[in-house]
Amino acid sequence: MSKLVQDQAAFKSVLKRQDYTSWHSQPAPLEKPSENEESSPKKKRPKTNIVYSQPADTGTGTNVNTQLVYAVNHLKSTHNPMRLQDLAILTSTPIDTDPVLLEKFRSHDRVVWDPKTDLYSYKHEFNFRNKAALLTEIQRHTRKGGGIPVRALKESWKEAPSAIEELEKEGEVLVTRTQKDGQLKMVFWNEIKPDEESGGMQVEKEFRDLWHELKVPNDVDLLKQLTSEGLQATTSAAGPATKVPVTKNKKGKRGGAPKSRQVRITNTHLKGQIDLSRDWAPEKGPGGKT
Repeated sequence: MSKLVQDQAAFKSVLKRQDYTSWHSQPAPLEKPSENEESSPKKKRPKTNIVYSQPADTGTGTNVNTQLVYAVNHLKSTHNPMRLQDLAILTSTPIDTDPVLLEKFRSHDRVVWDPKTDLYSYKHEFNFRNKAALLTEIQRHTRKGGGIPVRALKESWKEAPSAIEELEKEGEVLVTRTQKDGQLKMVFWNEIKPDEESGGMQVEKEFRDLWHELKVPNDVDLLKQLTSEGLQATTSAAGPATKVPVTKNKKGKRGGAPKSRQVRITNTHLKGQIDLSRDWAPEKGPGGKT
């Protein structure tokens, strides 16, 4: 009991020493924001530009022709036949459920449909899958008088560019490249094989560089050089064409020299009996009758 009394007395002495007036008369000052908080801008609420009335952007659009382009391009990128359901999933198009889209897809000139297997494939411009068949295709087009764009060959066979480079090293084909990045552009069959007997060996780089360093002078300097060598340009030898003076007649029409018409004699059976070079009239008899 004495312990409880001692604790009570100690608690009362602590309460007497507390200053209760400061709690109301001296309120705690407001905390000032730190320097970092003052310099940092206020965070704005992100704006949402979602328009719920518009259809979701699936990447293929909602137009039938746009979806047709996506489906045909995907079929073009693969060289294996595909099912219609797989094509619809990969292109995110309703090509397996939309009858209008399916009809346009089947009637496309580059789409081949096999009714037996129900598979679809793309009809490429060229059909080859190896290096030998590629060379045969290049030979066939070169004999017709033209080359083949490498881009078209790549669409038919992805390994076509690397095979063309191998054929170029072997001397079987000739290739043109772009000036900007040196990419393959056109390919032609090399009819003259590079050997010592038939020729066709590549010119050394030293002579090719000398050839490209040659510059054609302008017209004025070219005429001077020709004159110094005792030569004359064919264009200046003829000289400017002389213009025929044009005269105007009384009616205001332009006219040059009078044209002479050549008389064409058709009655050749009368030659020797009647002079056909002049006008002929029958002689009048007595009384004015012929």
